Amino acid sequence: MELNVINYKGQPTGRTITLSANVFGITPNEHAVYLDVKQYLAQQRQGTHKSKERAEINRTTKKLKKQKGTGGARAGSMKSPLFVGGGRVFGPRPRSYDFKLNKKLKQLARRSVLSSKALESKITVLEDFNFDKPGTKQYINFLNDVQMNGKKTLLVLAYNSPNVVLSARNLPKTGIATVDSLNSYNLINADHLLISEKSIEIINSLLG
Repeated sequence: MELNVINYKGQPTGRTITLSANVFGITPNEHAVYLDVKQYLAQQRQGTHKSKERAEINRTTKKLKKQKGTGGARAGSMKSPLFVGGGRVFGPRPRSYDFKLNKKLKQLARRSVLSSKALESKITVLEDFNFDKPGTKQYINFLNDVQMNGKKTLLVLAYNSPNVVLSARNLPKTGIATVDSLNSYNLINADHLLISEKSIEIINSLLG
């Protein structure tokens, strides 16, 4: 598959770039994408939740009433979860939600998302560019020029560009990522991908 390359003003450069069939032309594997997104979201969880159980409650352990003859159930401690202020049964404990995924499966997931975007014509290839200084208005003008204003976009850069990142970080529905930080969640969460020319070459070599 070949796509035309445009500059950040939205004008055609007269060049085309070839998208690798092994990366942008495979049959998407939805289960691989599901697992990769699930792992990403699991890694975002802090896992610091905690509630006190019976052994951690500071309450009296004095026998509350007679064992028999009251007509009620036996009770031997105010720490019991049956009483208000007692310990919780099987409460949450600090834990990590992360789980392992094979490297090849994660690569398959990313290729699947990229192939889906290519099939739906939701990829635009841009000539490599940078801003002289940060400016939100510059980025808004850029989105207007490439006819993407109002759409949820992800700009994929080959290398970190502080001026571009600072220009876009206050805008809603706008994401920026470098090739080495790409993940299935960010790719699938965007309506349209804006990928720099150099990034296409790196993606073709890394995932192809």
